[in-house]
Amino acid sequence: MRLYVLLIAFSFTASYLLTPVVRSLGERFTTNQLVRERDQHQAPVVKFGGVAIIASFAMGLWLASNFHFFRGVFGGEALTGLSLALLVIVILGLADDMFDLRWWIKLIGQILIGWLVATHGVLIQSLPVGSWQIDRDWLQVVITIFLVVLTMNAINFSDGLDGLAAGLAAIGAATFFVYSYILATHVSAEDYANLGALLCALLLGACLGFLPHNFNPANIFMGESGVLAIGLILSVSAIAVTGDVQGLDAHRFRNIPAYMPMMLPMVIVFLPVLDLVLSVFRRLANKRSPFSPDSKHIHHRMLAQGHSVRRAVILLYLWAAVIAVSVVSIAFIPVILVIPLALVLVLVAAIGTWWPLVLRRVEALRKRLGH
Repeated sequence: MRLYVLLIAFSFTASYLLTPVVRSLGERFTTNQLVRERDQHQAPVVKFGGVAIIASFAMGLWLASNFHFFRGVFGGEALTGLSLALLVIVILGLADDMFDLRWWIKLIGQILIGWLVATHGVLIQSLPVGSWQIDRDWLQVVITIFLVVLTMNAINFSDGLDGLAAGLAAIGAATFFVYSYILATHVSAEDYANLGALLCALLLGACLGFLPHNFNPANIFMGESGVLAIGLILSVSAIAVTGDVQGLDAHRFRNIPAYMPMMLPMVIVFLPVLDLVLSVFRRLANKRSPFSPDSKHIHHRMLAQGHSVRRAVILLYLWAAVIAVSVVSIAFIPVILVIPLALVLVLVAAIGTWWPLVLRRVEALRKRLGH
């Protein structure tokens, strides 16, 4: 655990120090940038913060490679594929932030990113429910690419308010890290270095280091490169976790449901995925492209209810933490204790979310009765 804590601290420090450098370099590209109607900021803001996140993540990988503890993680081709995919993300992300690429170009790029990791050994070969094996190689690649593209777009859809995507990613990475670490110790007590835990530890530090610069009022955005990198790293971690589950015995570990490894990745990006699904249906219903932008995401609706940007972001953090912690707690706490705890947390989050709307209705009723 001490090495993981060291890596989290290292990537945090690297990200915190690199972000102002990237912002300074990126300012020369934002002077003529237009502020879109759906944007929440009033003046152009540098969108290249994802480069700092990726750079600090890569520096953390380099540091980890020097520790004997992680020798097994660096033995295969998985990190080679991940590195190539991150390189494509930097190029694609910077191009999109500067030139606003068409949606189909970005989709092709995302498929290429998924293909790179899939062809370097990061594959969904089986599902941890029963003994469902995916025997066809091409189907393994297709399912892996689909998961990668889905996760990247889910994170992308959450990047609408200052600090939102970085905070959700940090919460997801922290939750996934804890789960992956404990799972790894149950798979092997002698060698429990774990790819998923390593990636999430580095992502956690990188996002936390970026967050002080990105929280409202933000002086830099992570841009396309940041959201794509976060989605990629989370999806690769998810695939690594589902692979590790195959090393467990028939009893799994403690009372965890067999489907938990599949559920956890979706729990981490639950809010972005929900927003993604609702947005696609909404745009198709309006006869628009599902990739066309709008200002009707969950965070936009919270602003319309009367929340400030900071309060909306913190409430979305709270919802993400409630969902993630409640589900992961099933692995360590009896369900009979988790359910009341989860209900209390949901009630607190719900009151905080809808309180302005309740106050508005009460005030309207009071005025009506006053007349």
